Amino acid sequence: MAAEASGSDLVQVVALLAAGVIAVPIFKRIGLGSILGYLAAGVVIGPFGLRIFSESEAILHVAELGVVMFLFIIGLEMQPSRLWGLRREIFGLGALQVGVCAVLLTLVGLAGGFPIAQSFVAGAGFVLTSTAIVMQLLEERGEIAAPKGQRIVSILLLEDLMIVPLLALVAFLAPGGAETSMSERLTEVGIGIAAIVGLVVAGRYLLNPLFRILADARAREVMTAAALLVVLGSALAMQLSGLSMAMGAFLAGVLLSESTFRHQLEADIEPFRGILLGLFFLAVGMSLDLGVVAQNWRLVAIYVVAYMVMKGLGIYLVARMLK
Repeated sequence: MAAEASGSDLVQVVALLAAGVIAVPIFKRIGLGSILGYLAAGVVIGPFGLRIFSESEAILHVAELGVVMFLFIIGLEMQPSRLWGLRREIFGLGALQVGVCAVLLTLVGLAGGFPIAQSFVAGAGFVLTSTAIVMQLLEERGEIAAPKGQRIVSILLLEDLMIVPLLALVAFLAPGGAETSMSERLTEVGIGIAAIVGLVVAGRYLLNPLFRILADARAREVMTAAALLVVLGSALAMQLSGLSMAMGAFLAGVLLSESTFRHQLEADIEPFRGILLGLFFLAVGMSLDLGVVAQNWRLVAIYVVAYMVMKGLGIYLVARMLK
């Protein structure tokens, strides 16, 4: 029985690797990029395709660590002084883009006859861009360090910071949400801010001495374990405080960007990042329920196009306003 179980697990591992190895080069050859290749491969081998996998959620939870490690590496390439130089883009361009697009997309829902609460929740959800997908596209095109790439990163950072107030507002709009006091909502926001401050303080005064002690021990595997501990610990701290795991990993990377151990940390994390990020996109593809899409294809087609047009219009207006 144990041999049968291990054989079944091995079939799934082989299927995952084969799906990525086959699909990604094909999609890149025809100009569609690696992300669509991973997503398509996930659909094929997932519960709504060949059914090699029946529960994609378990894989998705593990694969999310790939996004976390990816954001850590991006943070390593962005020194605090460079991040401070983007403050206008983060809190100006980012905040204005989120606000304008949220209003426009809420109006789309109202125009379709939906109540204001549902219209706002759907619109706000569409405003928050997928950090994993956008960062991967920027990396493939070599545009992360370019001026437009930096503006996109700024918007993504602000959107991650907006998760806590948006979740608090969504909970307030939910049935019975008005019973929750404003002090509880403010407490949630305060916890998020305190977690960021705590992470910054710990990163500034603890991380470099820690890695210096470990480097003196000359145990490479311990350095690798410590790098993973910093990434995953920061992500966990942000998750427990209500923020995104990616935000915690990114801040940890920024705090270590001026460390003498930066290049070694990047070399230690890179192999895990690449494999887990590909696995993340595969798991997202497995989660796509084609039956639901087929049953509601008119609704999906109309509102996805309408949201894309209105969000594009909102971003254009904000870009023109800020020149």
